[in-house]
Amino acid sequence: MWSLRSVAGCRRLGAVGSVAVAMGGWAAGTLPARDPWGLWFPRGSEAARPGVLLALAGLTLLVVAWWKYGRLVAEGAAVRVRATLATLGWWAAPLLLAPPLYSADVYSYIAQGAMVVEGHDVYRFGPSVLDPGGIGGAAAASVGGHWTDTPAPYGPVFLLVAEAVASLSAGQIVPAVLGMRLVAVAALALVVWSLLRLAPHRARTGALWLGALNPLLLIHVVGGMHNDGLMVGLLLAGTALALRRGRWIAGSALVALAMMIKSPAALALLFIGVVVGRDTTGPLIRRAAKGLLGPGAVAAAVAVGATLLAGTGFGWLRTQSVAGTIHTALSLTSDLGLALGESMHYLSGTEPDPVKRAVQAMGLTLALALIAYLASCAARGMLDPLHALGLALFALVALSPMVQPWYLLWATPVLAATSWNGRTGRAVTVLSAALVYETAPDGRTPAYCFALAAVACVIAAQLLLRRADFAAGIWLPSPRRVEEREPSRA
Repeated sequence: MWSLRSVAGCRRLGAVGSVAVAMGGWAAGTLPARDPWGLWFPRGSEAARPGVLLALAGLTLLVVAWWKYGRLVAEGAAVRVRATLATLGWWAAPLLLAPPLYSADVYSYIAQGAMVVEGHDVYRFGPSVLDPGGIGGAAAASVGGHWTDTPAPYGPVFLLVAEAVASLSAGQIVPAVLGMRLVAVAALALVVWSLLRLAPHRARTGALWLGALNPLLLIHVVGGMHNDGLMVGLLLAGTALALRRGRWIAGSALVALAMMIKSPAALALLFIGVVVGRDTTGPLIRRAAKGLLGPGAVAAAVAVGATLLAGTGFGWLRTQSVAGTIHTALSLTSDLGLALGESMHYLSGTEPDPVKRAVQAMGLTLALALIAYLASCAARGMLDPLHALGLALFALVALSPMVQPWYLLWATPVLAATSWNGRTGRAVTVLSAALVYETAPDGRTPAYCFALAAVACVIAAQLLLRRADFAAGIWLPSPRRVEEREPSRA
């Protein structure tokens, strides 16, 4: 048995867990409806059940290894950045050739790319318009039922990426999926690059542990290939250029590219603007105007250029609310709105949907108010703009009308760069350890997954609460204490 008191032991245990997750996915992952290559195909319930159990066991090993690795860094073990990057490679490698895991969204991406290739309007129609025998037929047949007739909620930059993958793979499902996985790996590399530039030198290992080595990111970006990973990677890179190197024009342009994948990335422009306005000399009006308008003008120019280059039109402006029509149990405002709506319907016969929408609107209003407050704190020097951005993204996720487990990744790497060893970092750590269990390998969210997530959340919280220094806010020692020791060669 490997000792979990060493980096090497944690690395090996996590790699075993990752291999088990990948092997379980071959039997119980989100397999395509048809695969002419004969690699990924449903093997029946007799194989699926053991596959689910194997994937769950592997996921638990990965979470335990990640948790212990973080404790090693926190307790002062001199863990080099190079060792953490090697560990990341060990844990990610087994997932590279696995079928799609924990989500079928990648089939939607490929199908939408094929729609662009064939000249369909992706912002008006869903993948059902594709020819079953054409370039996107296999992907369209594998798309989840709700998304078959749903227009794309993504920006034109991502559709260009999906178009390239669909075209280069000629619609063959295995090469297309592996092409999207290469995009996901590139996104992971961009996250790593950005964290090494955003985090203070003495906190880089901790930031990588929470922001890149995180099982939630490995499972849903490398394994599930969610485009949130590419959005976050570009957002982080743009923020790093703007906030750490003073290149706010280039940074705003990268954030605009992230925004042209998924729109929540636009939030970073507000905090880049705070820094631009704060660093500008002259009258208050001039500083405020430059901060408010400068990054926005750059982003608008990039957005228009990307849309014209993609040739998909400006339909993305009207499809941003598509995802919000789906009810997810992780959305607090949707759950509360549904409960209130059903109660009022039972008591007075009122239609429940307007009540639910009203509560969702209130949640978004509260999120906007919190974001404005955080921006004002950053502008007055009361809060680090990067940390304020992480908190703003977290608030947006928490109060959104639709929340998926991987949405936590919008905020996690940003907060990892500023607070991996603080109270916010602890909260993200607990949520990350819990939310990896919320989705089954085949993309469903059965009741037992919610139960496992709740158990993991309680256990993770208890592991922190048991420490006597938790109340004092020093669960993790400062980065200075970690790095002052002689570094090892692990």
